[in-house]
Amino acid sequence: MGKGKLAKFADMETYENVFQYPFSVIENVPFEMQGHWHEQYFHNDNPIVLELGCGKGEYTVGLAKRYPDMNFIGVDIKGARMWTGATQAIKEGIKNVAFLRTNIEIIDRFFAPDEVKEIWLTFSDPQMKNPRKRLTSTYFMNRYRHFLIDGGIIHLKTDSNFLFTYTTYMVEKNGLLVDERTEDLYHCSHLSPLTTHLLSIQTYYEQMWIDRGLNIKYMKFHLPHEGELTEPDIEIPLDDYRSYRRDKRSSLETSK
Repeated sequence: MGKGKLAKFADMETYENVFQYPFSVIENVPFEMQGHWHEQYFHNDNPIVLELGCGKGEYTVGLAKRYPDMNFIGVDIKGARMWTGATQAIKEGIKNVAFLRTNIEIIDRFFAPDEVKEIWLTFSDPQMKNPRKRLTSTYFMNRYRHFLIDGGIIHLKTDSNFLFTYTTYMVEKNGLLVDERTEDLYHCSHLSPLTTHLLSIQTYYEQMWIDRGLNIKYMKFHLPHEGELTEPDIEIPLDDYRSYRRDKRSSLETSK
């Protein structure tokens, strides 16, 4: 029997590696550690990397274990899931990882300019009906610019053909520099050895997608501070599912 949600939330109230600021709490309250993550939490000057929509935190913890000379922060609003990664990090004594429970729509309230070097978007909800909610939309890119270093890296790892196609058009429309891109991550020969090693971390849900026969897609691109970002104006075929073993609800075949 798994631990209940209330018990997990109670645990996280005592975890030193968890910071909980859902929108209702942070709306009129400043986050005092904004701009001070290095000295107040990590106690080093190593680069900070975010995973937005971290779920159970498996990828955040996996990255932290693999790269001890970098700092990783998993961000999600669903605390009961986040408990898994936060608990693992505490039990294993992993000090270069933290978790922030908040709405990603207000992520720029928690980090100061140039405080973050890279962002990971792993299996994000493609938000096929609402472009402004897509974590690779220009709406979010402009938010990321508030705290990401100039030319900072964004990693997208996804099972969604819709989100990957949309992001490809967004990147091309705005002339963003792409380092690496593949539509079939685990059957690709042109990625660098460093990237292949980096991407070998797999979560439970990722393995389910692979078992279902879906290709895992990956893109690594840079986000400069300068330049107005424009949304792509093109119809994209919708995915034929919403999540694992759940068919799409909409009868539409394409969306922008």
